[in-house]
Amino acid sequence: MALVEYAPSRWFNTIGTHEPVCHLKPGDVVRTRTVDAGGTDHRGETVAGRPNPMTGPFHVEGAEPGDALVMHLIAIRPDRSTGWTRNILAGDVLDPDYLQGLPVPSPALTVWDVDAAAGLVRVSDGEAFPWQSMDPMLGCFGVAPAGGEAISTATPGPHGGNMDYRGWRDGVTALFPVSVPGALLYLGDVHALQGDGEIVGTGIEISAEVEFSVDVVKNQGLRWPRGYNDTDIFVAGSARPLDQATRHATTEVSRWLVDECGYDLERVHLMMGQQVRYDLGNIYDPAYTMVCRLSRAMLADWNLDPSRTGLLPAYTG
Repeated sequence: MALVEYAPSRWFNTIGTHEPVCHLKPGDVVRTRTVDAGGTDHRGETVAGRPNPMTGPFHVEGAEPGDALVMHLIAIRPDRSTGWTRNILAGDVLDPDYLQGLPVPSPALTVWDVDAAAGLVRVSDGEAFPWQSMDPMLGCFGVAPAGGEAISTATPGPHGGNMDYRGWRDGVTALFPVSVPGALLYLGDVHALQGDGEIVGTGIEISAEVEFSVDVVKNQGLRWPRGYNDTDIFVAGSARPLDQATRHATTEVSRWLVDECGYDLERVHLMMGQQVRYDLGNIYDPAYTMVCRLSRAMLADWNLDPSRTGLLPAYTG
């Protein structure tokens, strides 16, 4: 295991088979920086173009199509004293007749104060707005898709991408389906804070220092991004309409427990019918994101172990 420190000097607005910026081995820990969704870095300088410039790609030794690329999120640290958001709810979440009557905001963006040391954010307008706790997350990250395709960082898919899910935070492990040799991992679009759905079209957009480690699990056959932490497992599915994203996420959880782990279909579906939790990722991008989540303690109560295939460590309670 090695600590790899990478200071980016170029960024990508697509996730695809670009030339790797760095070669990693399983177990390596990476410390790097990301610019914000508009391309502004930790110094406040615009160094890349929109949308969502990505740091990477990182080539991971031994990762081959059909494997799972494992990314342990160790730390996401906003590294600037201001962030920004849009300030009017998006048309995706408002009735058209109500939206039509709303004023056009001027300016279209709102600046937020960010006290990274204290872990707090607030609208940059003195005492008029309260301080709120930060909850940093990765809005956009993933691996190169198959067939030489390059997918815009504005949208999510089976490769990951712009999922804008609040659950991609410190302490979570992401699992991506590898489609090309080396996986080619990208990351960016950090939000200091974001509500479910990213319903103004942004979180609090900010640059950050990100620390993560990588690993490879051979021959897993994932179809959609998966994640876990000490308390939950989950799958992120993306599509329009939202019910199709829900189908993708739910089907992948069923495949995980029934097809891969070998558990009885009726038992799994009885459990899911009463215990599943759905979290909304983005409801703003060209494809929406829905997350299907299950408690690991509850799975243990049902004698269901999602670590049976070696994809993640066993639950210890």
